[in-house]
Amino acid sequence: MESQNRGVTIPVPWIRIESFAYWFLFAATFLGVAIWESFRPKRDLSVPTERRWGRHGTLMMICSVISVGLYRVSPVFMAVSFAGSRFGLLNKPWLPFAGRCALTVLVLDLVKYTTHRAYHSVPFLWRVHQVHHSDPDFDVSTAVRVHPIEVILNQGAYFAAIAIFAPPVIAVLVAELASCVQSFFGHANASLPGWAEKPLRSMIVTPDMHRIHHSEEVGEQYRNLGDIFPWWDRLFRTYLAAPAAGQDGMIPGLKGFQNEASLGVAFMLRQPFLPEPQGGDLPDVRVAAAR
Repeated sequence: MESQNRGVTIPVPWIRIESFAYWFLFAATFLGVAIWESFRPKRDLSVPTERRWGRHGTLMMICSVISVGLYRVSPVFMAVSFAGSRFGLLNKPWLPFAGRCALTVLVLDLVKYTTHRAYHSVPFLWRVHQVHHSDPDFDVSTAVRVHPIEVILNQGAYFAAIAIFAPPVIAVLVAELASCVQSFFGHANASLPGWAEKPLRSMIVTPDMHRIHHSEEVGEQYRNLGDIFPWWDRLFRTYLAAPAAGQDGMIPGLKGFQNEASLGVAFMLRQPFLPEPQGGDLPDVRVAAAR
């Protein structure tokens, strides 16, 4: 059984597998992290959970409608579409399949690191990304607090990478699912025990590591940019082990947004277009990376 979209024939099983696996893990991970937070919260939230989650969920649905309406494709759809490309950088017969899969996950994660770094380097992109950073709290719902423009740009960069590299379909699916799980896990308002934090931080981005990135201190906002793996931060010298004020003393969010007004859906949608820059200065990329 097959499905056609814009002249490309895609096997329906791939579409069904991707859709079911993604939304199952989306719901299961969100619920699991939410339960973890409720039993072992890292810090008290300044705004009631039901108000934050409702508004963040509304923003997420707006982003989904706009994204689906604009692209009408998914990562797996793109991977299947370009699977036969002779020009794909990861579609070479001399490269073992397992190696192609491993490289795919790494390359797609590097794409996310690079785009994230761009949001903290280009003034207008920083305006867009501030919607994510201006949350006065930090919990699992912060993961979906993203402006529609950012979602569109992120997906465009991701789809372009898939078209250029023509990676294995199964590897694209694995990378997509891993990023989904990691997004919620990395934004957890919880901490791992000390005996687990250190070894895990060498392999994946932990909540304590990513929370530093959400500090209101400008110099710390350019740190710990990785999505799944922490290796790009270490390689490109954007890794920071701990915030200056410590995990308990660190204040999440952006200066000027430590109130509930920044949670309004209408405000978040228009935030990138406000006449004056919001939330403080853009971090100096060269200075932050050189420290």
